[in-house]
Amino acid sequence: MSEVVRLTLVSHAMTDAMAAGRFPTDEPLNSVGHRQVDASIDLGVTERAFCGPEKRTRQTAELLGLHAAVDTRLADLDCGRWRGDVLGGVDSAELAIWLTDPTRAPHGGESVVDLIERVRGWMDSLTARRARLVAVTHPAVIRAAIVIALDAPPKSFWRIDIEPVSRTMMHFRGHAWSLRSKR
Repeated sequence: MSEVVRLTLVSHAMTDAMAAGRFPTDEPLNSVGHRQVDASIDLGVTERAFCGPEKRTRQTAELLGLHAAVDTRLADLDCGRWRGDVLGGVDSAELAIWLTDPTRAPHGGESVVDLIERVRGWMDSLTARRARLVAVTHPAVIRAAIVIALDAPPKSFWRIDIEPVSRTMMHFRGHAWSLRSKR
């Protein structure tokens, strides 16, 4: 039997920035977010848990009953000077560049390609031994992980929708990550 790494990625719960259509800062969960997270959500047997450094990921992990180690490689996509701005307040030409060219970061933060490479490094660090892992992180990080698992082009990043408190399962066996659905 080959060694398998089982990874469950959990998207953090709702925040005021998400509800208002703003680029995130380091905000906490809002009241809706607190209600969305239920410690009875079945994450299965977990040997190790991780979370991004932001309040919203740490709070979600705590509400799930996880003792998660903070890993900065699970941080949200850096939106640079757009942090805290409403989507409609951003220059439309700059936004169009960012949404269509994954190598660009007109906001002075991180490009989608840079995020994918950061997440790839984190995922590569998990493949050394068999384990059951959970990571509470951001929709952008989960999109990047899916792009990596599918060996999809970075331009497909924005075509993946990740809901608050959703779970995305992946397995690493031998040489590659694969997506796994669960009922």
